[in-house]
Amino acid sequence: MTFTEKAQSFIILAAVFMGLALGTEPAVAQKAGSFIVPLLMLMLAGVFLQVPLRDFGNAFLHRHVAMASLIINFIWTPAFVWLLGWLFLHDHPALWVGFIMLMVTPCTDWYLVFTGIARGNLALSTALLPVNMVLQLALLPAYLFLLAGSVFPLDWSLIIQSAVLVLLLPFLAASGLRHMISRYKSRDWLNARILPPVQSAQTVLLALAIAAIFASEGKAITENPHTLLHLLPPLALFFCCNLLLALIVSKALRSSYENFVSLSCTTLARNSPIALAIALVAFPHEPMVAIALVVGPLMELPVLALISQALLWMKRKEWFESCTQGRETCR
Repeated sequence: MTFTEKAQSFIILAAVFMGLALGTEPAVAQKAGSFIVPLLMLMLAGVFLQVPLRDFGNAFLHRHVAMASLIINFIWTPAFVWLLGWLFLHDHPALWVGFIMLMVTPCTDWYLVFTGIARGNLALSTALLPVNMVLQLALLPAYLFLLAGSVFPLDWSLIIQSAVLVLLLPFLAASGLRHMISRYKSRDWLNARILPPVQSAQTVLLALAIAAIFASEGKAITENPHTLLHLLPPLALFFCCNLLLALIVSKALRSSYENFVSLSCTTLARNSPIALAIALVAFPHEPMVAIALVVGPLMELPVLALISQALLWMKRKEWFESCTQGRETCR
């Protein structure tokens, strides 16, 4: 892990306080909002650059775990988080929508770090990455229509505009750049020379975008200082229940420990930057939607760090057998 990866929680928290401090200046607060979307577009282009779409089919080399991951991420989780929102956030519709958007977008980068820490199957986790990316980009509008649309009315012109502006354009730019580099250099050169600085830049760009969000919307936050505490119970229940579900499914599939870790991490880690970029354009008059998506990672990253240690404890207690070459039980 790079320094920026290790310190991401602290960097994001510092960006929140820096944004709130800058937001006390009216001139800064007025102009800060214009920087948010460009910063996120640059950051997402870096995220998409790291996704090897040509490896899309590799996930199904472990078809049992891959199918379990897809079912949990794209069928169970959307329904579950809507229910959690209804139970805990029905009086705060903007937070409810932000919570939904955060939870229906599986992570496409950070879960690899925690998979590695917990000594999981990195090859499987990496193979799941392009599948998660493509499906969440395709399904996010449907989730907004089916789930967020039941909370308050949606402006579909803004949702389409946000999808094109902050998702499609960075995705096409990153895909074109990846193709050019692979053609004129090599994938190894891309992975060794380009992706490491891009990964570090992602955290910096995200922190700047978060500082701009809190600078421009600081008034909404200071007027509702206790509102964000309502997010803690549904977030905690999501992590506990999905970890338990991954354990039950892995035991039922007779998976190895390594594959259990991969299933756990890919179904727990969330992709807040993609949802945040959509929220800023689709809900310009609902700042608490975007702020909910910023607060989520502040809890998510420490929780994932604790979960990775819990997974290692399970390994030491031999809850699962390690995978060996050619064993049929290693699914």
